Amino acid sequence: MRSFNFRATVLILIAFVLGCSEFIVVGILNDLAHQFDKSVTSVGYLVTIFAFVYAFSTPILTALIGKFRYFWSLFWFMIIFILSNLMSLFAPSYDWLLASRIITGTVSGIIISLALTFANLIAPLEKRAWLVSWVFSGFSIASVFGVPLSTWISTTFNWRISFAVITVISIITLILFTLSMPKSPIAKSSKLLAQISLVRDSRVWLGSLLVMLSASGIYVFYTYLRSILTTELGFSTSSLSILLFVFGLMSIISNQASGYLAENNGLLRMPFVYFSQVVLFILMIFLPHVKWLGLLLILILGITMYLLNAPVQVHFFSVAEKEYPQSLVLSSSLNSIFFNFGISLGSATGGILVANHGLIAIGPGASGFAFLAIITSILLNKEIARHNKLRNEVKS
Repeated sequence: MRSFNFRATVLILIAFVLGCSEFIVVGILNDLAHQFDKSVTSVGYLVTIFAFVYAFSTPILTALIGKFRYFWSLFWFMIIFILSNLMSLFAPSYDWLLASRIITGTVSGIIISLALTFANLIAPLEKRAWLVSWVFSGFSIASVFGVPLSTWISTTFNWRISFAVITVISIITLILFTLSMPKSPIAKSSKLLAQISLVRDSRVWLGSLLVMLSASGIYVFYTYLRSILTTELGFSTSSLSILLFVFGLMSIISNQASGYLAENNGLLRMPFVYFSQVVLFILMIFLPHVKWLGLLLILILGITMYLLNAPVQVHFFSVAEKEYPQSLVLSSSLNSIFFNFGISLGSATGGILVANHGLIAIGPGASGFAFLAIITSILLNKEIARHNKLRNEVKS
């Protein structure tokens, strides 16, 4: 058990450092804009590009892993991750920073996919949902400590120091991973067509679509959270770190609740979750007029942010384990792939809305994605029920 707990901690730490690296731009957006003489909206597209590259590269790299050992694949991708963050640290221009973020995004998806594969392999069945929810919580912990800390470092010292801290933590994480993880698991298939057969399953592509729509709605507003807090709600820049810290606490609660939902038919509750988001997003129209109630509304949105994670991740892996064993790594990557497609779509939509209509348009824009998520979650649950009914009929 001690060995399992240590390994679980290492996997959570991997997710934490990936979360710090991915979300750091949200915390230092204004400082990067000032450094490179760009508009905040232009620098905001770093989030969009990172997410798109992350989502696009992950299935390709998953297929290329082939029959390489999971351990060494993750090891070398972590080396590239560390070097790309060093490149961000020393970036002399915006173009260099953009290039470094593209490289970081390219390997981040496959790293978390492999980490989740390890989570499913090392965890007893009764611990699987727990560990998956905690690995995802690593990203939330990054929001709680990483993003506010990077914001404080950036505003107090320099944004480059934030990347230096991420690099150091990444090196420590790689050492711990090397000392703890089994080196034996090997991918079962190197054929791309064999891998993507999983995605043709209606339970999987509907689940993937749901992940994308869920992330899109959240990231319409989350990309501009700093601007909403300071411009719309009128909080001071000096209070940002505390506010982002509290928002991060809400997202940790969200991930832990996600683990509970995964053990209790959580997908059946998703239509209610997205209906709640629709209401909350529409209420964002009134944010400038109700400062503290507006903050409360944003914190509640933080609680809904990751409720889908563990239920859909366990769902993907369960379908693959029973019917598509050659696609285990891909099943672990689908949530990350489509979540980042959602980030890309949501942040781009947010950028267009802000550029043309201002921050006031973010809530209504996000509600459209949440409404589509309601419909998709209902269809997904119907499809799961249909497959279960067919399986039972075959058994009988």
